Amino acid sequence: MPSPADLATLLEPRSAVHVDFDTHWLDFASSRWTGSIGRDVGLVELCERCDSVELWADPRPNDQLVLVWLLDVLCPHRHVVAKLSLVQTDVEIGIYRGESSAKWQLPALAVTDERLELASWAWIAYRAPTPEPCFDLLMQDLSAIPQLRAALIALLEELPGRDTGLGATELGMLDLIADGETRPRVLSSELNRERGVFDFQETELILDGPVYCRSPVLAGFSAEIEAPDDLKARDSRHRDSRLSLTDFGQEVSDRELDFSQHNPIHRWWGGTELTNERLWRWDAESRTLVTP
Repeated sequence: MPSPADLATLLEPRSAVHVDFDTHWLDFASSRWTGSIGRDVGLVELCERCDSVELWADPRPNDQLVLVWLLDVLCPHRHVVAKLSLVQTDVEIGIYRGESSAKWQLPALAVTDERLELASWAWIAYRAPTPEPCFDLLMQDLSAIPQLRAALIALLEELPGRDTGLGATELGMLDLIADGETRPRVLSSELNRERGVFDFQETELILDGPVYCRSPVLAGFSAEIEAPDDLKARDSRHRDSRLSLTDFGQEVSDRELDFSQHNPIHRWWGGTELTNERLWRWDAESRTLVTP
C-alpha cells in the first residue's frame, strides 16, 4: 500500500513534488474534462469551488476502495462534506460515454456521519497488518455503502485459497486454461471482466507468478523474464505466447495439490504481508478466514 504521506501528496495542489508523472491525482485527466479548472488543483480545493459534489462509484472492488479512501480524506473538511452526495451503481460507469451517463437519473445519497464512519473503518481495516479487520467488517451492517460488502468479499477471495494456495484470480487463470483458453491477453481480459479486482495490466503481471517459480503451474512463456523496463519484449510475450498447464498445474487446478507447499510466496494483500510462514487463507466454501 502507498504510505499515508504519498496518498496525501497525490491529492494536494500540484507543486514541485509532482514532477514525476502519476504523482498528482489529475495527471491522467484530460484538459478537455477539467476545462477552466485546470489540472493543477488539489481535491479539497476543487470541492471548495463547487456548489455541490457527487461521488459516482463503480461497484468494482478497487473503485470501492477508492471511494472509502476519498470519504476518509474528506471527512475532516466539514464544509466540503456538507456539499457531498454519493451515487452508487450496479454497472461500470466508466464503460459509458460521459454524455450518456450524465443523463442518468440516479438517486444521490447524502454523505452522512454513518457513511463517513463506515468508510473510515473500511479504509483502516484494509490497511491493517492482517485481513481480520476486513473479515470482521462482514459481520456488521454495511448498507450505508451499498456495494461495500460485495467488494470486501471479492478482495478476501484473493487471499491464498485454503486448498490451493492461490487467490481467486490466479485459480481462475488455471481454470480458463484447463477449459482450452491459451492466449494471455484473452485470459487477462476475461479475468479483469469477471473478477474486477485487478485491472488489465495487473492481471497480466499476475500471470508471471505461476510461470516463473520453483514449481511452475503454467508453461508457454520464454525461459527468462524480461527486465521491468523492457516493455516491448513483455508486450510481445503476452501477445504471441500460448499457455498450458504443467502436470503440477493440472493437479492444482483439480484442487489436489497446494501451490504454496511447493513454491515460496511473498506478496501483499492490502496492508498484510503474505509469506509461507504467515499465510492467511480464504475458505471459499465456508467464506471464512483461515489464520496462519
